[in-house]
Amino acid sequence: MENKLNYFEDLKTIKKIMEDSSRFLSLSGLSGLFAGIAALAGSAVAFFIIRKNKTPVSDNLISILNKDGNTLKIQLVIISLIVLIIAISTSVYFSYRRSQRQGHKIWTPISKRLLVSLLIPLITGGLFIIILSIENQWQLIVPAMLIFYGLALVNAGKFTYSEVFYLGVIEILTGLISAIFPEYALLFWCLGFGLLHIAYGLFMYRKYEG
Repeated sequence: MENKLNYFEDLKTIKKIMEDSSRFLSLSGLSGLFAGIAALAGSAVAFFIIRKNKTPVSDNLISILNKDGNTLKIQLVIISLIVLIIAISTSVYFSYRRSQRQGHKIWTPISKRLLVSLLIPLITGGLFIIILSIENQWQLIVPAMLIFYGLALVNAGKFTYSEVFYLGVIEILTGLISAIFPEYALLFWCLGFGLLHIAYGLFMYRKYEG
């Protein structure tokens, strides 16, 4: 009986080793936390820029974008790019720091496959968003950002923690709902890229690093 128990324990250990070797486990919850904070800060800056010299509270983001020239659109694009750069930088930094603490290499065949799985939907979404902006379809840009970002997370989720997959599913659902209510685009941006990232980062940090 004892030999059988030891046999099952050995099988569980072998299974865990195989699963860990096929996943990238150096992602840090702090990267999600700081990405969420950056997104909320960017949203706050965007809100003040949008409301600058805009007295009617009833105006929504889409109507303002359609009324104004290219200046506001360029400003919002710059804010989005800054948030993206901060999110990527913090993700790389905290993942590298965690991999060093674990004694693991950050650049492995698994991390390469994760990166490719992540980039394909992101690049596709980026090109699609450029097309939407050229066609002046601003009401679909925030939903497209959330949906393609969610697809990227779902695609990359099989190479890392399962929580990444579930975060991707929630991002996709958030994007779909935001497409129904385009007048609340900025709020959905805050929810999808801000609050969800913060909640995810705190959860991951407490579960795996706390």
